[in-house]
Amino acid sequence: MVSDNGLPVVNAGLIGCGRVAPRHAQSISELPQARLVAVADVIEGRAQRFAHDYGAQAYTDFRRLLDRPDVDMVSICTPSGLHAEMAIAAMQAGKHVVIEKPMALSLEDADRIIAAAATTGVKLCVVLQNRYNPPMQDLRRVVDEGRLGRLILGNATVRWYRPQEYYEDGWHGTWAMDGGALMNQSIHHIDALQWLMGDVQSVFAYTATLAHRMEAEDTGVAVLRFANGAVGSVEGSTVTYPENLEGSVALFGECGSVKVGGTALNRKVFWKIAGEVEHERELLTREQVDPPSVYGQSHKTVIADMLAAIQENRPPRTNGLEARKSVALVLAMYESARRGCTVEMSDSPWSRKA
Repeated sequence: MVSDNGLPVVNAGLIGCGRVAPRHAQSISELPQARLVAVADVIEGRAQRFAHDYGAQAYTDFRRLLDRPDVDMVSICTPSGLHAEMAIAAMQAGKHVVIEKPMALSLEDADRIIAAAATTGVKLCVVLQNRYNPPMQDLRRVVDEGRLGRLILGNATVRWYRPQEYYEDGWHGTWAMDGGALMNQSIHHIDALQWLMGDVQSVFAYTATLAHRMEAEDTGVAVLRFANGAVGSVEGSTVTYPENLEGSVALFGECGSVKVGGTALNRKVFWKIAGEVEHERELLTREQVDPPSVYGQSHKTVIADMLAAIQENRPPRTNGLEARKSVALVLAMYESARRGCTVEMSDSPWSRKA
């Protein structure tokens, strides 16, 4: 089948019909070269309702979805602890794979996923959608062009709120399926910080469970030293009653200071760069509309890049090796908090793979 733009249509399946799944389904439905044909969820009623809404066929066993020869690509939107098993099964069935963040909860699982993609020759994409938001793309250009000068300080802040009920669904806040405020809620901002500031050399962190009954942390803070000599900090929590207060990334260089915040890293909070005062004023006075949720509006761009990667036979921009970096960084924070000391990213198993 060929789409209106002359490209082959990619038939997509979706596994896990929970909170984030509609972002994938809607994005696929809006892209002319993709079509959602099958969905799977262990809760039959949820799978059936989702399938009805998007004109797909429902399954309760994801393996039956993978058995379909007409499914070319699969979005995995299940609890994080299931990502590795399902992604590897999908790849072994010959499907290209899109995985929600984080790609895995251990480096062993992340590496197994990456290895499976290499062995099977399929494309692997991890949803780091906030990288594609216009303010984040502008910030990346500013960094790449050297307009901030030498980077000195970087900060990621996630001050969000989750009620106790959020952690009573059987998987949120558990070590086996989710992790805590750093691995779940803050990983997009942690990813953005290292994407912009560069490799992290060492980490010192504290974590605590202060306001919820849960296995993992609801509060985490970390100090980072980057390979380029800059320093930084991460603050992530789900304790800011009664609502989300801030999710932001800020960079400070010799020639400028910038901060992107908003509901989903979609607003330029301040933007002060030497020699660009009038441009900064124009940027900050534009009407900026927050997306309806912290998922933002860039899932469609992520999936469009995945479809282009399939067509062009290239790696997706947010591939497994890119996504591994933020997982390694959060796990190093957890290890530092557990041991009460600085963790060097070069020490196994925290080192990044080439």
